[in-house]
Amino acid sequence: MHMLNLIEKDEWLRPYASALEATHSQYLDWLEEIRTGHDGIIHFAGRHQFFGLHTYSEGWVFREWAPNAEKVYLVGDFSDWKPNESFRLQRKDHGIWEIFLSASIIKHKDCYKLYIEWAHGSGFRIPAYARRVVQDPETLLFSAQVWHPEKPFQWSDQNFHSSIRHPFIYEAHVGMAQEEGGVGTYQSFTEEILPRIQRAGYNVIQLMAIQEHPYYGSFGYHVSNFFAPSSRFGTPEDLKNLINQAHEMGLCVIMDIVHSHAVKNEEEGLSRFDGTLDQYFYPGERGFHPAWDSRCFDYGKKEVVAFLLSNCRYWLEEFHFDGFRFDGVTSMLYTHHGLGKAISGYHDYFDNSRDDHALVYLKLANHLIHKINPKAITIAEEVSGYPGTGSPPEEGGLGFDYRLSMGVPDFWIKLIKEIPDEEWSMGTIFHELTIHRPEEQTISYAESHDQALVGDKTIIFRLADKEMYDSMSKDQPNLIIDRAVALHKIIRLVTLTTANGGYLNFMGNEFGHPEWIDFPREGNNWSYQYARRQWSLADDDNLKYQWLGNFDRAMITTVKEHDLLSYNPVYLNLANEGDNILAFNRGPFLMVFNFHPTRSFPDYGIPVAPGKYRILFQSDDPQFGGFDRIDQARLYFAQPVNRHPNSGFQLKLYLPNRTGLILEKIPTPKIH
Repeated sequence: MHMLNLIEKDEWLRPYASALEATHSQYLDWLEEIRTGHDGIIHFAGRHQFFGLHTYSEGWVFREWAPNAEKVYLVGDFSDWKPNESFRLQRKDHGIWEIFLSASIIKHKDCYKLYIEWAHGSGFRIPAYARRVVQDPETLLFSAQVWHPEKPFQWSDQNFHSSIRHPFIYEAHVGMAQEEGGVGTYQSFTEEILPRIQRAGYNVIQLMAIQEHPYYGSFGYHVSNFFAPSSRFGTPEDLKNLINQAHEMGLCVIMDIVHSHAVKNEEEGLSRFDGTLDQYFYPGERGFHPAWDSRCFDYGKKEVVAFLLSNCRYWLEEFHFDGFRFDGVTSMLYTHHGLGKAISGYHDYFDNSRDDHALVYLKLANHLIHKINPKAITIAEEVSGYPGTGSPPEEGGLGFDYRLSMGVPDFWIKLIKEIPDEEWSMGTIFHELTIHRPEEQTISYAESHDQALVGDKTIIFRLADKEMYDSMSKDQPNLIIDRAVALHKIIRLVTLTTANGGYLNFMGNEFGHPEWIDFPREGNNWSYQYARRQWSLADDDNLKYQWLGNFDRAMITTVKEHDLLSYNPVYLNLANEGDNILAFNRGPFLMVFNFHPTRSFPDYGIPVAPGKYRILFQSDDPQFGGFDRIDQARLYFAQPVNRHPNSGFQLKLYLPNRTGLILEKIPTPKIH
């Protein structure tokens, strides 16, 4: 076998070539097995077009896969919610059950379930391929719902092309996107939040909690019904309209897709669906996630792989999503799920803990997604740095376009919590923000939504704490708030300008949303007080939140318009630990930061290439809450460090404390 490109690019992988090649061979064997013509994998990922409830010329046909079942009934109002022989499914080959119904039996918006009998047991179940699931407001029980509107949704995004060089991602949760208490809707998000995102300069929306989940407070990660968009936010057409409108505004929309685990609920989900615990999940203890109280898919079973691949295809084609952020990839890759296992070297990636079935599934998923839409965006939530995560499957990788730089937000919050400002290491900051595998692109972000959950704090709240309640008025000076505002800005600026591919922000954090996230639960008396976004804070001309929103918008716009992230690699110019000065460059752009809490430096020398420079962007601008100490109109000329001909050049800059700048080297005019 020819050596995989992934191994050729990284000689440290050579001792583990046999493991990588074995996984790659399994991937090729899968492709060969499911090849049924040119569209082999697409056809294989079409189970949702066969299973579930569908119309045909004479009415309805319903199919389900339940190999251990002895009897399967369709139940609903038509059967008084009891098993009835008239609605008993017929068993076909390979554990498939089927029933044909006349058009008069069920209609649009009718609710239904399955009643499945197996040896020594029985139970109600929601069909695995249900496309609409609703909760009864009185009994709180979930049921599948017939969804067949008289007029199908009319898309108008045919001219939209999701070609994104660098994703600037706005991570959002539809339910908590409203300011009022309660659950937000797809419709209100479309009308009120899409324009905000567009004005903020982001080009990709990442929607959380789309797949149906029984418990709202799970943030959407305990999925029960993989093909059903959450009905608590509205109808499937409302979601389609959200995506359609986003496309018309030039915005891509990707979704959090949860294939790393499933809710363990039995009546609502897939666990013990046909009476066995291992129909969809690994047998024995391996089928239970030890930390998440959920079930772990069996990625080695053909029917399960087909189910999950069909799920990918369904969301791309039915709802026009532009890609996915795959949740919990680290948990999928290893049998230890990344729990209690430190990665200290390459040998830790290739011990006996790899789940080869999951590795092959992820290769297949990325192959399928990019076959359906070559411009689709796929992002891995993967913290271990597994080799090849961001390489194409044909090169031996998993095929993701990007990996989330999950260590970056952890680094920032640890730095803020544990180390005084004046002791921050510039070299460590630069290292942590630029470390990545050579073959991958990453998505950088300063803080994650997890850090805002109850019990922890956002960056701004960690910096300002209780002062945010009384001192965020623009006319009220406060040294603690000054520090918080300044650091909030330069932390985001240095995170973005070191990014190796893209950038992400969770909704509201761009303007320093206060407090924390806490979904309604028994412990807070089912309150929505902290499961919302207070947009009015950013809109108030009298509050400092507006400064932070202005800064974020200008920062994103500057970096996008100058295509700064396309210039690689990132070179370190200076990391002065005593002065807390950090400087680095990307192509013609020079980024300079003074992290010192008190000291400002006049005529500070920054090593640079010879030439003329101008300031494109700086955090001390008054419209960002700065103190207007930097003359942005001035041109800067690189000067020799000394008279020695090989001494190099430097820029002499005024660097106020806690500020960041982006400078551009002005091209020398060509002489004709």
